Amino acid sequence: MATPAQWLAGARPRTLPAALAPVLVGTGAAVALDGFRPAPALLALLVALALQVAVNYANDYSDGKRGTDADRVGPMRLVGSGAATPQQVLVAALVSFAVAGVAGLALAALSSWWLVAVGAICMAAAWTYTGGPLPYGYRALGEVFVFVFFGPVAVVGTTYVQTRTLEGLAFAVSVPLGLLIVAILVVNNLRDLAGDAEVGKRTLAVLLGDRATRLLFAGLFVVAFAVIAAVGITRPAALLGLLAAPLALPPVRTVLAGGRGPALIAALQGAGLVTLATGILLGAGLALS
Repeated sequence: MATPAQWLAGARPRTLPAALAPVLVGTGAAVALDGFRPAPALLALLVALALQVAVNYANDYSDGKRGTDADRVGPMRLVGSGAATPQQVLVAALVSFAVAGVAGLALAALSSWWLVAVGAICMAAAWTYTGGPLPYGYRALGEVFVFVFFGPVAVVGTTYVQTRTLEGLAFAVSVPLGLLIVAILVVNNLRDLAGDAEVGKRTLAVLLGDRATRLLFAGLFVVAFAVIAAVGITRPAALLGLLAAPLALPPVRTVLAGGRGPALIAALQGAGLVTLATGILLGAGLALS
């Protein structure tokens, strides 16, 4: 029986900035557009956090069942380590999905019922990342889906439930957030590259190879902060987001220097910190614009 500490580790709390940051930026955009509504903003945050925990448990379950978590560097896997049975982890994933679903229904009631369809698609995407007969995370499509769902869907969706409009500003600021969260996935898959290749998990890192994946990681930060600079042309206060750029230097340096194993765990944590800091600063800048 897994301990509470192991269940917490299995939920992978260090990935939660990927859920929090887009909501912060989307809410900042809503403030900038004079449409901030606290109740939808809080519900959007609950949906995002619950979905992130759900996908972490779902990945643990699916990868554990497939045997791809048997020998990994990084956070513990509940199924792969034997700390919990696949059925127990599946239940944890389903409970988390249920929390997201209930919060999502409340959010739809406050804004628009067509969001129920969006929520259903998000849940399906969360499950089929590593679950189901054709998991897209095993076919080098993880980065594409992560960009779409953590960028435009999360940021624009958060703005929409408050303003009830689809605005260009929200789409623009969704791009850097999506790219930064893709960077988290890229370094995660770089860390697991050798093991994934051995078990036939064709992530983008496996497809591109070690060197190209490292260059991609660095390039994502460059493009993300360039987009923030471009947004700053019309919304100067959004340039506050650039204050997070120096935080990207340590993880980028580690990755470009050829870091492996534990060094990439530190780079992964650093990428999460950059994402959270950017979410806070860019969201604040938008609110002040």
